[in-house]
Amino acid sequence: MAAVEIELNLPEGLAREAKAEGLLTPQSIESLLREEIQRRRVNHLFESADRMADYDAPALSEEEVEAEIQAARQERRAPHASRS
Repeated sequence: MAAVEIELNLPEGLAREAKAEGLLTPQSIESLLREEIQRRRVNHLFESADRMADYDAPALSEEEVEAEIQAARQERRAPHASRS
């Protein structure tokens, strides 16, 4: 675990409320940071999904998907086959 020292300059009222709610403890700060990291990851996921939905490419047929899968499998096997 890494030790990080943080100094915050907060408005007095906010600092008082945060302290009264127990939000300025190391455990609370850790929890707040973890929640924010998770929130950002979810936002990034949805932004990526939106970009993919906006991508205007024709859908692959079942045959094309199967061909892509077989090509990927063949490509993965190729380095192993040359070792024999």
